[in-house]
Amino acid sequence: MNCIINLDKPENISSQQAVTKVKKLLIVKKAGHAGTLDPIATGVLLVCLNKATKIARFLSDLDKEYIFRMKLGEKTDTYDSTGTVLARKDYHFIQESDVRHALENFTGRVKQVPPIFSAIKVGGQRLYNLARKGITDIQIPERIVSIHALELIRFDPPFMDLRVVCSKGTYVRSLCDDLGAVLGVGAHMTSLQRTAIGKFRIEEAATFSELEQGSNLCYPMDFALSHLPGIILSDEEFGKVGRGLPIKAHQDFSAYQYIRLKSPENVFFGIGKIEQDEIRIERLLN
Repeated sequence: MNCIINLDKPENISSQQAVTKVKKLLIVKKAGHAGTLDPIATGVLLVCLNKATKIARFLSDLDKEYIFRMKLGEKTDTYDSTGTVLARKDYHFIQESDVRHALENFTGRVKQVPPIFSAIKVGGQRLYNLARKGITDIQIPERIVSIHALELIRFDPPFMDLRVVCSKGTYVRSLCDDLGAVLGVGAHMTSLQRTAIGKFRIEEAATFSELEQGSNLCYPMDFALSHLPGIILSDEEFGKVGRGLPIKAHQDFSAYQYIRLKSPENVFFGIGKIEQDEIRIERLLN
């Protein structure tokens, strides 16, 4: 069972706890996930089984879609509803038009500072470990993320629901905090559902109950990586790759960093890395 589960993660469990439960339900030796969801969050969590754990990072790099709710008028230390309220401000003067205008500041390439309660390492230590010790005077490195789409779904003050499509590394909690700052009233995230990772969508995601009932909801690695171009190797090329030697790229793959490699029998067996006009093995899977 070397495949990927599109899991609908429930609330109040960590991503690792979800992976452990899938591992026990399906009785597999090895499992990992592609893209962490906080315990407060629900939705698409890609769980890679056995050899599929080798491709987790190629799935983590995919764009993601979220539906989230935020509350105006309260800023918290975690940027979400699990934290301590640091400040309260009147929000009643905020109009829907104000929100729509503010959203224009948050599309394209955006500078973002991750929350101090996050798994990012600074000085070799996880930020959340430092925060829990009361060490909050930390210079957190700013990062550039890409927000492809951001739209207001529902405006019902103090709450509003939004949809975002964004790159890897985007913190929706930080987006809520930043949006609250632009509006001048503070804000924090109260719920988050990941509705897609690449082509994996929440509509097709499996629940624990469905997995327990034996539903066949496991996607092959070749399918999961179909966002990468694939090539079928000749017998000679297949032999070279098997010995760890590079082969010549006969097509223009300049728009890609990685490609799927298939045997002469059209069986997916590995991931190649494009280096100028050559293809070198990045991951051997079979």
